[in-house]
Amino acid sequence: MVTTKEIMGLALDLAGFTSVPQDSGIYIHGRNIRNILFAIDADVPELLLAKQLGCDAVISHHPKGGLPMINFHEVFKRHIQQMVGAGVPRLEAEEAVQRKISALEVEGHTRNYGHAVDVARLLKLPYMNIHTPLDELGRRIMTQKISQKLDEDATVGDVVSALKSISEFQNATTGIKIRLGTAMNLAGKVMISHGAGTNGGYEIARTYFKHGISTLIYIHISPADLEKLRVDKAGNMIVTGHIVSDSVGINPFIKELENRGLSITRLGVIPP
Repeated sequence: MVTTKEIMGLALDLAGFTSVPQDSGIYIHGRNIRNILFAIDADVPELLLAKQLGCDAVISHHPKGGLPMINFHEVFKRHIQQMVGAGVPRLEAEEAVQRKISALEVEGHTRNYGHAVDVARLLKLPYMNIHTPLDELGRRIMTQKISQKLDEDATVGDVVSALKSISEFQNATTGIKIRLGTAMNLAGKVMISHGAGTNGGYEIARTYFKHGISTLIYIHISPADLEKLRVDKAGNMIVTGHIVSDSVGINPFIKELENRGLSITRLGVIPP
């Protein structure tokens, strides 16, 4: 049996975080938890299902209320440290994130941040979400897999093959797509842009390409941003798929919970 605070602490430990990021949090605290419903998106229907199934708590991957929903834009700043780590000058990295941070902050004011949390409270059901820690865990797994399997002569197709060796990608309905470039292109310097709230869109991709990243990996991208990048013809882009990429980081966390004797019901998570 565990508490919601201990569950969050486990996720932070796995990701190497020392504090809870702004897009994650405990909405309704709980203790003596044995059975958990874990969903990519756990909203009111999932709360009602969890109650019907006799679960002790619900964990959503994506934020569903409170400050994690309102302050979601704050974790987008993690793109800055990722870009600087890849060789982008800090001032250019900060400039590249500004438009989307502003848009995300404005969108945060439109969210119905109390609805699902109030339902959980009425149901007396512990409720929380864990987003960036698990995405960071998935990013590290994908990065490690690529570094293990590729050499300096690797092609974009070789990068895709390395990612496909991860079991979640083998089990997914969606496929890994090369959205810019071709499989025969040299991969060059590869970067996985993930674990920073949401994808970096056009500005961040353009900045990576400008500063020596030849192959950029996103887990999803909008058609409008992709079309702008196609006009630029500046690099290669691989898109791995949203839900399956989230699952790469979620499954090791669920395994750790199960190792502690907890029973987990998955919803929408691609199995390992």
